[in-house]
Formats: sequence, C-alpha cells, structure tokens
Amino acid sequence: MKKKIAIVGCGALGGYVGGSLAHLGHDVTFVDPWPENVETIRARGLELDGVTPEERFTVRTLRMLHVTEAQSLAKTPVDVAMVSMKSYDTLWATALIAPYLAPGGFVVSLQNCLNEETIAGVVGWGRTVGAVASLISVDLYEAGRVRRTIAKGGDKHTVFRVGEPHGRITPRVEELVGWLRGIDSAKATTNLWGERWSKLVQNAMGNPVTAATGLTSSDCLRDPKIRRFAVRIAGEAVRVGQALGYPLEKIRGIEPERYARAAEGDAAALAELEAALTPKGDNPREKIQRPSMAQDILKGRRTEIDAMNGLVARRGAEAGVPAPANARIAEIVTRVERGTLKPSPSLLQE
Repeated sequence: MKKKIAIVGCGALGGYVGGSLAHLGHDVTFVDPWPENVETIRARGLELDGVTPEERFTVRTLRMLHVTEAQSLAKTPVDVAMVSMKSYDTLWATALIAPYLAPGGFVVSLQNCLNEETIAGVVGWGRTVGAVASLISVDLYEAGRVRRTIAKGGDKHTVFRVGEPHGRITPRVEELVGWLRGIDSAKATTNLWGERWSKLVQNAMGNPVTAATGLTSSDCLRDPKIRRFAVRIAGEAVRVGQALGYPLEKIRGIEPERYARAAEGDAAALAELEAALTPKGDNPREKIQRPSMAQDILKGRRTEIDAMNGLVARRGAEAGVPAPANARIAEIVTRVERGTLKPSPSLLQE
C-alpha cells in the first residue's frame, strides 16, 4: 500500500513538492488555510510550472482539504506529514496534524529557518525529521498556480538535504530522499543542523534585501552597494553559526569562511564572492525571480524576518558575536512589512 502523505501548507514550496509527488503517483493530501487556494485546486487542479516544458503540468490526483476539514484525516491516518508553513505558523500547523499521525507516522519540516525544535515540542524528537530545500526558488503567484523560477539543480547542485536531528541515516530518511529524487537532486545528511544554518545564511543574505528594496534577486546582486551589504549579512551569520558550533556547508557553492573573511575586509575573498554572485544573465526568469520574503511584501503578508535575520542577531548576542548588519536589516524589513517604510533601493544603498 502507498504511504499516505499530508502536506500542511499548499504554498510555494509545499505546493511544488506535494504536487510533484502526486504527479509521480504518491498518495498526497493537502491541508491549507487559504480558502480560494483550496477551492481553485479542487475545481481545476494544481498547476505547476518550471523553466522547461517538461516541468509544466496540472495535478488532479490529490486530495485538498481546508484546515477546518482536517478532522476527516482520522479515517486515513497520515504516515508522513510535511509541514510547509511559514516559521511563525509551525506550532499550530504541527498541532493540527499531530492527532492524525499513524502509529509510526512522523513530521517533516519542509521549511526555511530552524523549526525542528518547535515541531518536536508537539510530537517529540523521535517523530521529527528535517528537509532542507536549497536554491530552489518557487512561488505561488496566484491561487492554485506554483512556478519554479530557476533551473533544477540536477548533478550541479543538491537541492534537497534530508536528515534526522540525531544525525544518523535511517530508513525513513532514505525513503524520503528516494521520493524527492523524483523531483530534483536529493541526499541524506548526517549534518542536519549544519545544513539548516547554512541555508539560514543563504536566506538571510538573499531574502531581506529584496524585501527591503522591492528589486528582484538579480537586480539586488547587480548593485555593488546592495551586494556588499548582503555579503556582510552572510559573513556575520557564518561567524554566529561557527560560534554556536554548527559544521557549516558550502553556501551557493562557496566555502562559508570566504563570506566571513569578505565581510571582515579580505579584498581577495570579496572579489571572489562578487565574481560568483553577480548574475550572468543565464536565468530566463530572472525578471520575476524573488525569494519568499519579497513575495510576502508584495502580497502584504507577514514575513519570516524575525526567524531569519532576527534570529541571527539574537543568537549572535547570546554567543558574544555581534551581528549589526543582520539586526539593521531586520529592523528595516519589519518597518517595510508594517507599512512605515516603502521598499526602495535607497534603504540599503545608504
């Protein structure tokens, strides 16, 4: 029998992964809080799109539930629940799905930021797994429609990294990796926490600058002042992660120490990073590619700034490693989110 998969949150990443798994023949049920999204998918299916024709298809072989209908899962307990909500929604989303887990069922954090501890607080560490999606860039651009705005990683970049909090490779992790390989490159990791913090660094340097400026990712990286500010953010986050004891992985294909040295004034490291980060014009969708935080600002929604740069600044203070650029960008994005500032490149160019 097929294992029953529940995706809590049919947004950009949850919709992309869950829709792709359903397209591959898995038994997928979505639980989502947005009524229009639920009704649209029920009526016409979930439309997925990518940068190649093969990535464009509509999925109708899935079950779509509003959060108010989650109790119907009591009839078909869930083997694997993937929570794919914003970090600030992790607690209630996990509590929502927890009563419907099968006896051997578990919860996967398919999210940005570090949310495994919150999930474990509800279901226990033994039922908690992490899945890091690195450099994937997807957006829910309207109800029932998700698109990927960069090419698949393939053999050039491992997109999905799945691991247990305790670091051992288990059969359930290997099974998840097998599923995700049907979507893009995937691996089991013994270093979930290092992968998580490394992805946090990646998010911290890319998400808030687009949210604060209103620019696309490519336009931010083409601006020398904004690009160097992003490098400062990343360098601080690397130093905080190192102080906390995380074994960091490469960030956008570059050793984390290079970011830290560039942020601290190493001219050679900065030149290396600028050459690597400056867009080459090879992404056909770069004019619409924005990370999740910039999408949230455009949609008038709350961002994850507190769980990204805010977390870096707080953990840095606790570890005695100041992170002023992270604290500053967290302040700016919070004001933009609340409407007291308008997104503008001038907010960072100064």
